[in-house]
Amino acid sequence: MNMLTTPSASHWLNKVPEVTLSFWVIKIMSTTVGETGADFLAVNAGIGQGLTRTMMGAFLTIALFMQLRTRRYTPWIYWLTVVLVSVVGTQITDLLTDGLGFSLYVSTLAFAVALAGIFVIWFWVERSLSIHEIFTRRRELFYWAAILCTFALGTAAGDLATEAIGIGFTWGALSFGALIALTYAAFRFGGNAVLTFWIGYILTRPFGAALGDLLTQTKTYGGLGMGAMWTSVVFLTVIVMLVAVAQFSVGSRMNAQAAE
Repeated sequence: MNMLTTPSASHWLNKVPEVTLSFWVIKIMSTTVGETGADFLAVNAGIGQGLTRTMMGAFLTIALFMQLRTRRYTPWIYWLTVVLVSVVGTQITDLLTDGLGFSLYVSTLAFAVALAGIFVIWFWVERSLSIHEIFTRRRELFYWAAILCTFALGTAAGDLATEAIGIGFTWGALSFGALIALTYAAFRFGGNAVLTFWIGYILTRPFGAALGDLLTQTKTYGGLGMGAMWTSVVFLTVIVMLVAVAQFSVGSRMNAQAAE
């Protein structure tokens, strides 16, 4: 499942991973961990929303600093940043809806407009939205701004569908999963690679959020009752394993290039 073509001449310098099946699996699991991890820390661990936001914001700042300092794609730094962006994106939406009282309709529209604005400015400045051309600092800043906004938008849209509109966690996961499948089909039948990538990337967030709620919520509320802690642990374990494989693969490729 490679929804973008990688330029061979600059791939090793690109700051983001190749779009493969593993990429999408880690991305979806990261979105679920963002939902379950934020809930676990704020509620189950008793830290509270305010302290959780402060801690995760600080961790994200550190991870993003490390990511910006790297000169090429480094799997463990990149995916650590994505997981933390997922948590912070969830908390931004929760702050607007639960803390400040904005409706999910308003927050979803606001994040959609903000994301569209980022894409317009990014394309106007760089003439490309391809993630396989992220090899300058400015492009990377555009990229991470868009990523954060997609997580916040996806959280709001997912909550809007499952809670405000009331389709529930199961139908929410199935509905967003079907939209992802349709996006992939559009790509396979000749759809624009950049457009279908970003649509798919946005849709994985509400899909992951609905999946997280389905797994963690009690059966009384329409979930399977696994709990936030165990869901987070299982998904994080899989993420760590896949990232370790990616890190080993990148290291082996770099050693082979150095030996040539």
